[in-house]
Amino acid sequence: MSSEPWGRVDETGTVYVRTADGEQVVGSWQAGSPEEALAYFERKYDGLVVEIGLLERRVKTTDLSAKDATAAIEHIRHQVDEHHVVGDLDALRKRLDKLAGDVEVRREQRKAAKAVQADEARRAKEDLVAEAEQLAASEQWRAAGERLRALVDTWKGLPRLDRKTDDELWHRFSHARSAFSKRRKAHFAALDAQREEARQTKEKLVAEAEALSGSTDWGPTAARYRELMSDWKAAGRAQRESEEDLWNRFRGAQDIFFQARSEVFAERDAEQRENLTRKEELVVEAEKLLPISDLKASRAAFRSINERWEAIGHVPRDARARIEGRMHAVERAIQDAEDTEWRRTNPEARARAAGLTGQLQDAVDKLRSQIDAARAAGNNAKADKLSKELEGRQALLDQALKGLQEFGG
Repeated sequence: MSSEPWGRVDETGTVYVRTADGEQVVGSWQAGSPEEALAYFERKYDGLVVEIGLLERRVKTTDLSAKDATAAIEHIRHQVDEHHVVGDLDALRKRLDKLAGDVEVRREQRKAAKAVQADEARRAKEDLVAEAEQLAASEQWRAAGERLRALVDTWKGLPRLDRKTDDELWHRFSHARSAFSKRRKAHFAALDAQREEARQTKEKLVAEAEALSGSTDWGPTAARYRELMSDWKAAGRAQRESEEDLWNRFRGAQDIFFQARSEVFAERDAEQRENLTRKEELVVEAEKLLPISDLKASRAAFRSINERWEAIGHVPRDARARIEGRMHAVERAIQDAEDTEWRRTNPEARARAAGLTGQLQDAVDKLRSQIDAARAAGNNAKADKLSKELEGRQALLDQALKGLQEFGG
């Protein structure tokens, strides 16, 4: 840079710099030549140029705050205004003015960005509050609790808002979490109470089940165990540490009883199957008495078979009706034979049958004579009428004769 346009040194050693407002005194120089004086103050000017350039780059490329940038600009501007350098001070002021304008633009941009960020943060926190208030009514205790904890972490990662807005939203958020926590504690307290009640109920059921485990009153005890099982299911679950132990005791008592019953029933079933085999043999023996030819011998044989039958005992339930039905069929056949024999040998019944047959025979004979007389007299109408009456009397006579045959003639 040429020294002549921007500065000079007078004969007294005073150094001047030229500005738009005229010359300004830079300082005094007594240690050397005027050229050395100007060179010194020009180097100071170059130092300001470098300082301004560095500040321009910082403003452009770093996140230097507007406040710090403005302070740095004012510090350099103060040095320029003191004009203790030789150079184009007006050019430096223009650069500083432009830089100040850039800083202001950047300030406004950051302010706008901060406003957008604050608005986004506010909306994000409002969304968190809305979700938290919805979760406060949830009964999905585990999932809702985990989600609320995640919402807290999200909240912590968001920027703070203005104190009033941030405090109001946090109050709602915290209140929703507290409401959920209170409901959850109440729920689990009630659940604990229910489980304790279930434990006490199941303790009583276990005690009764264990007391019944040695019973041999199979039917009523098995029915009672079914009732106990229904009561067990209705009681609900006890605490986890008690439930498994109580169930093992309850189930173990049942197993003891039902195992003993199974062993007894297995022995009984084997005995009943053997009884069925023996009764089937007796039924075959009884059925050989049919048809009845000798009533007295058949009756005696059946009595012997029946006495052995009664001594045998029970057979399996699913076979009982079949085997007893075959035995009853033989018994009914003998009973029917006895009824027939009684009717045949009853004197009073025989006399009544014989008398009725004689009366009907006399009536038939009389009608036949009347029919013959009517036809001989040519009275066919009377003969036809008497013939119809004869048909009825003859049918009665045939029935009476058949009954009389049952009495042996």
